[in-house]
Amino acid sequence: MARQSVKPREVRSLIESQFIATMQPADVLPSERNLAELFGVARVTVRGALKLLEADGLLRSAPGVGTFVAAPHVSNTPALSSFSQDVRARGWTPGSRVLDRRMATADIGVAHDLGVEPGAEYYELRRVRLADDVPLCVEHILLPVALVPGLIDRPLDRSLYQVLTEHYGIRISRHDRRISATNLDAATAALLCVPERSAALYVTQQSYDQHGRRVECGRSLYRGDRYDFSTVTYAQAGVA
Repeated sequence: MARQSVKPREVRSLIESQFIATMQPADVLPSERNLAELFGVARVTVRGALKLLEADGLLRSAPGVGTFVAAPHVSNTPALSSFSQDVRARGWTPGSRVLDRRMATADIGVAHDLGVEPGAEYYELRRVRLADDVPLCVEHILLPVALVPGLIDRPLDRSLYQVLTEHYGIRISRHDRRISATNLDAATAALLCVPERSAALYVTQQSYDQHGRRVECGRSLYRGDRYDFSTVTYAQAGVA
């Protein structure tokens, strides 16, 4: 007999520990009926647990097909945070694959973007950002050499912001971002393991440290099916 006192949140924890933790993305969960029999609960309780897991991004359902383990999906909140922090907040392991790193001399355009004089040296870094080894983003970052000398020789397959804090005492305190929709070209789509012209988010960003210095200028392409940004807006005082 089903134990009606068991709450969906308890069953949610059981499903996560006994199934999701050992399954791969796109693996199919047992049916509601089988889960109800396994845990000795009503199907409505299982249904509630599955809805909680879907809301947390751990499962996805297809009517008439079944319920699947979801691939990593990361949401960037209004609070300032790094890619690595966003991924860890979802319970996944962040990573990076360095595509290219070099030092160059700023032309007028780069000098304007970085807030440096033309001819100043800067680092250019291209990486694929990963969540549990799933590629989510291709980023292209510029940083002034004067602020982060020797950065290009450090391990850059982990959080860049962590490297900035540990080795240069730099803490990013502000992001100026612009986000727009686009479609991926063939080369970028191949890096992200999706079909050409897949939907993506194009993000340009300038980052400032605790002293108000412009530390980073970046352009990134995020998979539209695996990443989103959320914002909070407030009405101005006196606006009806």
